[in-house]
Amino acid sequence: MSETFQVRAAERGDVGTILAMIRELAEYEELTHLCTATEDQLAAELFGPDAAAEALVAVAGGEAVGYAIFFHNFSTFLGRRGLYLEDLYVRPSHRHQGCGRALLLAVARIAAERRCARFEWMALDWNTPAIDFYEKLGATQMREWRLFRATGDALDALAKLK
Repeated sequence: MSETFQVRAAERGDVGTILAMIRELAEYEELTHLCTATEDQLAAELFGPDAAAEALVAVAGGEAVGYAIFFHNFSTFLGRRGLYLEDLYVRPSHRHQGCGRALLLAVARIAAERRCARFEWMALDWNTPAIDFYEKLGATQMREWRLFRATGDALDALAKLK
């Protein structure tokens, strides 16, 4: 049975639930060893004076059952900012009911309202349900691009190079 839900801007009181869902996502992606965020960190980054990101939550029956976290990036080629979707997650009990679609479309609308040049996100290459979902909505996979990352000790070493 499909339950009704609403998508709204996250509030400070949602931080604990959002963090719990982030941990659920990390478990699904088999990346729990990388999930070190705390409630205080998440609250500061979403609601602090120098907030780095924004969040939406999908609520059903008075409970947050999904979330989207996003932030602005910038395209030098287009000379305009874009919107990057860091996470889109819906609890398994609420999947296949339109909740993920509603969250994704809500972020897309924010990007359009803010006149962003593009809206981007990533999916793990083995996550075919997500890839199929995104492609069904008209998103294009950027196969020619490769993500590079430096974290922890590697980031510290890179920052010290002369």
